[in-house]
Parts: sequence; C-alpha cells; structure tokens
Amino acid sequence: MESFPASGLMSVEEYLEFERESEARHEFVGGVVHAMTRPTLRHNRIAGNIYAALLAAARGGPCRVYIENAKVRIGDDLFYYPDIMVVCGPESDDPYFEIDPCLLVEVVSPNTEHIDRREKFAFCQSISSLKAYLIVEQDRPVVECFFRDEDGEWGRAAHFETGSLPVPCPPDVRLSLAEVYEGL
Repeated sequence: MESFPASGLMSVEEYLEFERESEARHEFVGGVVHAMTRPTLRHNRIAGNIYAALLAAARGGPCRVYIENAKVRIGDDLFYYPDIMVVCGPESDDPYFEIDPCLLVEVVSPNTEHIDRREKFAFCQSISSLKAYLIVEQDRPVVECFFRDEDGEWGRAAHFETGSLPVPCPPDVRLSLAEVYEGL
C-alpha cells in the first residue's frame, strides 16, 4: 500500500524515492502526486505504432526515443510521463528522467484530454528544447500538432484521417496517420 505524507505534499526527493518503489506511475506537480490511469489497449496500440516509427527513424542517430515509462522533468517541481518522448541532446545525468526533450506525444482519452491539452501543454511550452507537442486522439484518427517556430512562437495544425505530418526530431521524419492508427 502506498503512503503519502500527512501534509499531502511531497518534496522532489520524496517523490523520486516514492516513485522508484511504487508499482504504479505517478506524476508530480508542485508537491502534489497524481496517480496515472491505466491505458486502454487502443491507447497502447497507437502509442506503440508511434514509438516504432520514431525508433526506426532514430536508429544510428543522436536521438533517443522513450515510451510511457520515462519521465520528463520540467523546472524544479514538475514530473510528467509523456506517452512518447524524443530527446536528441546530451544524456541526462539522472537515470530516471530526461530534461531536454525535442518532441512529446500524448495519446488522449476523454479522461485525460483536458489535462494533456491544457495543464501539461502549458507547462511543456517552458521547455526550451521542445520543438513539437502532439496530441493524438485514440477514438478517431486526429492528430493535433503544436510546433515552435524559429521565433519561439507556438503554432497549431490538425491532421484528420489521412495524410502525414512532419516531426522535427528525429530529423526529416514524417508520421503518416495510416501508420499511427495501423491495425485499428
């Protein structure tokens, strides 16, 4: 049984220790620990399809691709588990989280969509290395892409049912909606 401090708040150090011992995954926002919901099989399939495409594109290059169980640290007191994360910079000094992703992908469900679209995306925009944030719907073939331009401004593009979208890292990659939703 997991136990939380009486105050309801944890320090970063307490959270990291707690998470190393926990069988479930938890995100950490300003001292508050949030248990993560279990993904559906459809969610898992979509995330796996994206991971496989990005991993194949990253082979032999400087980028590392992670799926679901790798944390990203944002600032001093935020830790999230993106569904997919690509990092092309130097290796993290910590074996449990990355700090400089260039791409984050969230596969959303009705239960998680509001957090992924608002809270997580708002915080993730502060990551200077982040070039794109993708929101992938699991119940219909829609991928919403948020991209940082050369001036550091965020733009948005949605892709529905067909076509492909450019992904900034690994370099020169395009994800087709057919491969994202393959087998579904």
